[in-house]
Amino acid sequence: MRRAVIIAGGQIEKDFCLAYMERYAFEYKVAVDFGLEFFYHTGIKPNRIVGDFDSVDPKALTFFEEQEQIEWLRLVPEKDDTDTEAALRNLMKEGYDEIHILGGIGNRLDHTLGNIGLLGLGLETGTKILLADSRNRIRMIDRGISISKKEQYGTYISLLPFTPKVTGITLTGMKYPLTDYTMVSHTTIGISNEILEEEGTIYLKEGILLVFETKD
Repeated sequence: MRRAVIIAGGQIEKDFCLAYMERYAFEYKVAVDFGLEFFYHTGIKPNRIVGDFDSVDPKALTFFEEQEQIEWLRLVPEKDDTDTEAALRNLMKEGYDEIHILGGIGNRLDHTLGNIGLLGLGLETGTKILLADSRNRIRMIDRGISISKKEQYGTYISLLPFTPKVTGITLTGMKYPLTDYTMVSHTTIGISNEILEEEGTIYLKEGILLVFETKD
């Protein structure tokens, strides 16, 4: 499996990011715009740097411009997609099976929601894309998955429809099971479930679900 990480320009929790990167031993590391400062302050060398660099400390930018063996994707500020989307699409074209986005959740709710929406790019290619911070990990699914209780990211599993409705939802191994349920986007029945057995399973027939693994 080819696994990559993107450090984006949202809220960057240094200790969390360092521990997360050590845990998953990413093959490829990408700095996106302000995320470059994480690499600058931790002494980690990214494999690729992406952005229009409108929010980066010039010292960090100059430091990495003097480094060798770094790929650069320089973007203009006036563009249709975000820097994070550009970075993500490039990794997908290069065949990475699993891509984690850190620093993609922050004070700008428009950027956070935009990054959540980008999880859907993986459905087109079968790429597993995850958006994580110290308390949440989010993915988007259009088919069934299983989550091991030992390996789950937090205490709670929450489900929210990304499409107006998701049909045939069946949950097993969880505190609040469902059978062939249709979940619609303006209800909260999927919030704060828990895995009780060795693994919890989520099945669906049609639609797209957001799956949140969250810590209290």
